[in-house]
Amino acid sequence: MKEMLHDIVAAIIGEDAKIEITEKENNGMTVLELSVAKEDMGKVIGRKGKIAKAIRTVVKACANRQNKKVSVEIL
Repeated sequence: MKEMLHDIVAAIIGEDAKIEITEKENNGMTVLELSVAKEDMGKVIGRKGKIAKAIRTVVKACANRQNKKVSVEIL
């Protein structure tokens, strides 16, 4: 999951951007915390949060196929 999230975000803001993803377990759910540079935050969130919602949807769909629960938090 972590690598897929990194690939998605890198495609949006560029490969050379600073992308940090930490993975934590919380009550059987995996929480992926995404952190990018301040100047790239707008690209990741998108207008009215549409890109952030799409990223979360894709990651959750992939996790569903593996019978896992995943949440994406953008910091």
